[in-house]
Amino acid sequence: MNLGNVKIFLARNGIFIALLALIILFTVLNPNFLSLNNGQNILTQASELGLVALALGFLVMSGTIDLSVGSVASASAVTAGLVMSSTGSTVLGIAAGLFVGLVAGCLNGFLVSYLGLNSFVVTLGALSVWGGLAMLVSGGKTVPRSELPDSFREIGTAAVGPVPVQIVILVVAIVAAWYLLNRTTFGKQILAVGGSQRASRLMGVNVPRTRFILFVMSGVVAAFAGIMLAAKVQSASPTIGVGMELDALTVVLLGGVAFEGGVGRISGIVAGLLFFRVLRTGLVFLQASPFLQTVLVGATLILAVALDSSIQRVIRSSWAKLGKRAVEKVEDVERSEGSPALPQRR
Repeated sequence: MNLGNVKIFLARNGIFIALLALIILFTVLNPNFLSLNNGQNILTQASELGLVALALGFLVMSGTIDLSVGSVASASAVTAGLVMSSTGSTVLGIAAGLFVGLVAGCLNGFLVSYLGLNSFVVTLGALSVWGGLAMLVSGGKTVPRSELPDSFREIGTAAVGPVPVQIVILVVAIVAAWYLLNRTTFGKQILAVGGSQRASRLMGVNVPRTRFILFVMSGVVAAFAGIMLAAKVQSASPTIGVGMELDALTVVLLGGVAFEGGVGRISGIVAGLLFFRVLRTGLVFLQASPFLQTVLVGATLILAVALDSSIQRVIRSSWAKLGKRAVEKVEDVERSEGSPALPQRR
């Protein structure tokens, strides 16, 4: 294996190596870290963030971004809570919360996909809009546990056998996302659009429609994650999703999804999610200061961006070398066959 292949291997699989190293480090520092209960706790805590990261990952692969997912999660959760509090119906509450996510996704998708506005600017503005609406409709107050129906509270504590329902939902979402990206035409279109819009159009891909669908998916998934989180904590707060967008973006970039679009793997996003949650949980095990945790999470985001830049540079360099070698081989073959069209290389 030459140096170029080693660089490509590390660029594609560095997050898996880093995850293993982090688990070993925290286990050495605290032997109780590596236990079945703690593993289950990590996956349970990662469930809502994992759903949002998968949807955001698709958007980033397509060359766009959604920074409003945290606020949409908050607005959806508090809307669901208020509707359940006033009607006593879990179904109506969940439907209302999901509708908020659908509207948010449609608005973002229309502005970015069909009006051609910058996704970063649009969704940054939407982050404030939906966060403000969450505070406005709730009066800045949390819908308490006592006002939520028993059936909704039971969702947060439900399990399939010994496995919490949040983990089951996360696993199903991961499998569905992998299938969508790797086994469907739409998945190939996502990567194609992120790689080159012009080439995608020439291949017959409807770029605006593809991105619009992804924004709608992002909004609905963010809403579902916010409602799941409200069920788990047994209350609906207007700030329940604050910071989720940065955490999800960190997970996506750690997972090797190219910020410029066109490159990404579901397995990488899952590894990035586990790395992020293992880091958070390990710091709690070590009784690290909450302020230090915030600093390290921010540093992790910076590291993720730096890794993304390095990975893309290594991959582009490797592709360029492979392309040059392919051209040279073709020239050698044609020259050996006596083609007069190619001059001798010097």
